[in-house]
Amino acid sequence: MIEPEPPTVTVVLPVHRQADHIGAIVSGYHDALDDLGAAIELLCVVNGSADGSADACRAVAETRTGITVIETGDRGWGNAVRRGIESSTGDLIAYTNSARTSTKDLRTALALALLNRGSAVKAVRRARDNIFRRIGSVIFNLEARALFGLASWDINGTPKVFPRSFDDLLRLEESGDLIDLEFLVTCQQQGYDLIEYPVTSTTRHGGTSTTGFASAFRMYAGAFALRRRVRGASRESRP
Repeated sequence: MIEPEPPTVTVVLPVHRQADHIGAIVSGYHDALDDLGAAIELLCVVNGSADGSADACRAVAETRTGITVIETGDRGWGNAVRRGIESSTGDLIAYTNSARTSTKDLRTALALALLNRGSAVKAVRRARDNIFRRIGSVIFNLEARALFGLASWDINGTPKVFPRSFDDLLRLEESGDLIDLEFLVTCQQQGYDLIEYPVTSTTRHGGTSTTGFASAFRMYAGAFALRRRVRGASRESRP
């Protein structure tokens, strides 16, 4: 009897100014996912970093199989996610914030996705590391609920995992933080099943967050722009 081929999983890891800790994080992910029963591909997408992050990722890739380093001069969370998705080969595709995601939370997301191959999976953070991030997140989630009718209380929570058959998620367009909102709007519009699971870890592995008041206001304004784009696309698709 011929044994079936194991499923393949691509994990996209955007990397930005994380030279001090990214090597240990990627090594930890690689080791923790080794016995999931799937062929794991880790894509380290180093975007707009000149601090040695790429060298740190390459050092790990030289000692472990299934790790690829992609360098791009384009900054932006969405740009890195899109570049990784474009380069992915897995039956399942995941992306996550490598500065904050614990090995346990990434493993849980992938295990859920492997058990529910016809669904997307995303994390919902139950806590934030400071009151300002918590307030900003609540405002953004309320805005998403009002503009798009989204029920999720953590739009930006990662990991996010989806099967390659959800092909509209292969064509996301946002270049910045709004790609997470676009992800959920696309799932809603296309009727893709979505499973949410709770995570409690708020520890940052290292470095400093690039999210501040300016980027938060850009997201608030960008949500309105995304609604206009979505409505325009909907009108154009009508017969």
